Parts: sequence; C-alpha cells; structure tokens
Amino acid sequence: MTSKEEKLVADLAERLHLPPRRDLTFYIVFFVAVLPLWSIVPLSWIFVIYTLHYGLLWTFAWRGWCLFALALSEVFFSVYHYNLASFISGPSPNGPGNLHELQAVFRRVLQAGLAALPEEGFDEETLDVDRPGSPAETLTKLDYHDPRAVDFRNYLRTWFGKVPWSAIRRHEMYAWLYWSIFNAAFPGIDKVSEPHRKVLHEVIKMLEMRAGATIPEGSNPAAAPLLLTLDPVNVAWRPLIWYAGVALSNKYLRRKFRTKWNVKIGVYKDLEYVLRIPPQWNAHTGPRPIVFMHGLGLGLTQYRRFIEHLFVSLPDHPVLVPLLPHVSQEILHARYLKPMGRHEMTECLAGLLAELGWADLERPSPDTSDSEDKESAERAEAQNKTRSGASKGVTMLSHSNGSFGHAWMLKTHPRMVTRSCFVDPVTFCSWEGDLCYNFIYRPSVNGLDLVIKYFVGTELGVANFLQRHFDWSANCLWYEEIPNARDHRKTMFLLGGKDSIIDANRVKRYLTSHGIRKGLKFDPNGHHGQALLSSSPLHHEILQWLREQH
Repeated sequence: MTSKEEKLVADLAERLHLPPRRDLTFYIVFFVAVLPLWSIVPLSWIFVIYTLHYGLLWTFAWRGWCLFALALSEVFFSVYHYNLASFISGPSPNGPGNLHELQAVFRRVLQAGLAALPEEGFDEETLDVDRPGSPAETLTKLDYHDPRAVDFRNYLRTWFGKVPWSAIRRHEMYAWLYWSIFNAAFPGIDKVSEPHRKVLHEVIKMLEMRAGATIPEGSNPAAAPLLLTLDPVNVAWRPLIWYAGVALSNKYLRRKFRTKWNVKIGVYKDLEYVLRIPPQWNAHTGPRPIVFMHGLGLGLTQYRRFIEHLFVSLPDHPVLVPLLPHVSQEILHARYLKPMGRHEMTECLAGLLAELGWADLERPSPDTSDSEDKESAERAEAQNKTRSGASKGVTMLSHSNGSFGHAWMLKTHPRMVTRSCFVDPVTFCSWEGDLCYNFIYRPSVNGLDLVIKYFVGTELGVANFLQRHFDWSANCLWYEEIPNARDHRKTMFLLGGKDSIIDANRVKRYLTSHGIRKGLKFDPNGHHGQALLSSSPLHHEILQWLREQH
C-alpha cells in the first residue's frame, strides 16, 4: 500500500459508511404496531370493494353495517389524504432567502471549528473573553491533513449520503450549494445566470479552502446530494381512526386543562396557545413566566405529563404553551399545512408576550423611514412598560423541534427572553446534516427508530413542515446569538448521549469548546425526549433550574 493510500485509509472522510443491521426490536415494533395500523387502509379498500362487488351489503346485520360504514370512511379519508400528499409533493413554497444574509451564514458555517478551542471548554471562573470562538477567525486555505479540514470533510459528506469525500464531484457540490442558497434545482453551471454563477464560484472556493481539498470536475450520480425541500416527500399513510384518536385526545386534554388547571385556551392572531396564570401571581414581584415550545409528535397528547409536571412543580409560575398544529397531527386544523415561518411566529409570539405584559416589545429598527410609525412604536413601548413595570422578560424552555422557534425568538427579540433552557436541541450544528439525514433519510434499524420514523417523521403535516418549509439558515443558532450563554443561571442545555436524531456528542463538543460547562447537562445513556420523563435524572435538573430566580 502506498503512502497516499495509507493516508486515505486514515482519513475519516474516506471511511465507508456501513449502516448497522436491523435488530430484533425493529421487527417487534413493525409487526406489533406499524403493520397493523398501516394495514387498516388497504384492508378497508378490499372489504368495501369485495362487499359491493358481490352485493353482500344487504345481507349484513347491524354489526356488518357498522363495519362497512367504518371501512367506507377509511376509503374516503384515504382519498383525501392522498390528495393532500399530492398537494405537498409540489415545489417548496419558500423562495430563495436574502442573498447577502445567506452568504454571511455560509461564511459563518465555514468559520465554525477554525478557532483553536479546547474541546473540554474554558474555565468559566477565570475566562476573561465574553465570546470565545466568535466568528473572528480568518478563513484561510487549510492543509489536506489538517484535523480541522478532515473534520469538515467528514461532516459535510453527510449531505451526500455519507459517501467517501473523494467520490463527490463538482456538479453534485454545485447542486447542493444551489439548493441551499437559492432553494431551487440546479440546472447546470452553463445555464445558471451570471450573478448566481459568481456566487457559486465564490462559495465553492471558500468551501475548498476550508476542506483543504479541490473538488474534482465532472459528475458522480452515486454521490447525489440530499436536497431536503426538493427531494420527493416521504409520507406514509395512516388511517382516519388514528387522526380521530389524536383529535379526540387533544380536545379532551384542552377541556381537562380548563377544568383541572384553570388554564385558558386562546388564540393570538393565528397562534393558538395554552395559558396558566396563577391567581395570586403579581407581574411586578412574582416569578418569571415560562414559555414552553414543544416539539414534533402529538401536541398536548404527547406533552401532557410534562406540562402537568410544570403546573404541579411550579404552582406560582405563569406557563404559556404555544400550540403548533402542523407538527401535532391535527389534520383538520386550518394551519395544518400552513406552518408558521420565522417572521410570522416571532411576530405572533412577541406580540402575545407584550399583550400579556410579560416582556416589552422592541420597537422597529432605526431604518424605519416613516416618522409617524416610529412615534407610534415608541408610544406602544411606553404603554407596555407602564403596564408591566420593569419588564423581566420570560424563561423559554424548548424541546427538540421547538428549539427552532426558540432560536427565532433569540435572533429577533433577544431581550424578551431573559433565560433559556434547551432540551435535545436540534438547532445547533444543524448545518452539518446529521439532523436531516437521521430523521428523513436514514433507514430505521431498531424499534425506537421505526417509531420515530413512522409515527412522527413520515406523518403528512410533519413531512410537509420538514421537507417543504425547512429554512436551514434561519434554523441555525450560533453560540454568539445566545444571550448569557455561559451563565449557567440563565442558560441551560440538556443532551442525551444515545440521541438517535442529533449527534449529541457533536453538539456537546460545540458548546463546551465555547466555554459552556456548568450550564450543560449530559446524560450518556439518555435518548431523545427522555429528559422530559419523570424517570430521567435530567428531569429534576430542569424543574430545579426553572424554580431558581435570576
């Protein structure tokens, strides 16, 4: 073996990715849970067609009539579901973002990991730098064997199905860059407009400097990129009875929360929410309100126990839970296939917090040209301060996909969020591709993977949100965008070492290298979502941190 070949073998980015074999739990979940539910739709079609073809309908007793009615309902619903799936399979409604903003984000991505930061982090007690590892590093051409270049190539290839780096060619890299910048299919470098071609050349030049390698000309279809919002939408059908069960469960919980916990189910503009304000709470002297941003799944049905734990453990704290129907399988909701983007979500949530008097709504940026608008904004801000006194802001707690909304608020209204707690956050290191690959593209190998894939990932609303409305540049949260990131009293991060959706060790490395130590809680055996269960050692950590007043 030549020295060049030995180096390639040692290069992490050249190692073949061999997915693990499916274990016994995969088949148990498949035959016990997935297959029976999946089979309801085709069996309903068979039963209805067989009954009508042989004229058996008039021979049925009342039980047969009921069974036929249920089967016929499933048939009609499957047609409706198919039409919705066909509707979202079209092009993404999101247009290209702001070009200058995207270029800045790309530069920030390429700067990530350049600084010589210790993986175990800094000493928080003696570190005299506010922002260690901030984007002040100069992008220079790295040597091919520089560990930073090897690391970058190894994680960038995730966007290409984890093929060896040497298999990636320039055409496929252009296609990935063109999608990530312009959210469109790459027509070929010769068919790209001159301004767009100039941007592609500039970005790929910087990328090659960061990777320490020149990407060869040509094309290799075997290394096709993952184009999240352009690839076919992966939707698995599920029966009407499933959606009916979810809807009835969430409706029951809304009613239960009203009667048992005296909560308000309200709507601010298009943002529906659950709100519990203790009768004795005082806006001036009471504890800081908590905003919980839930993740993908079943909405209240999935997070009921944790929300009730908040009510019981923090009886003096106001609690606000924005409800997100597009990721809660509420198929009849008006916003089911119209998820809120960054601007609409932050506008609604910030307006709601200001209306409640929990935080002061920041006035528009100084470049507003209309002086009357400025005066109006100043008056509104003064009224907010008069009503709420010295506004404390809120404590924002987010889980998984909820960390995107959390990140949007920190980017847009950072002064409204005075404390932050991230549980299984998907907003960090999302530019590296692990999140999209693990949740959308990776084959399931065990029972937990299959549960997440079938019951959440391939659900119509979730697939529509992730595969047609995903805005990777807006969803990325950087260390320097988090106020008081190294103050463990104001910012907390919780990760599980066995998380199958994010690379928790990678996120941990990113956070600790920027000086975060006391505020990071890591459970080596924790799975995604486990920290919200009362049996988890991190569950108590969350509640204890929320009780503290800072």
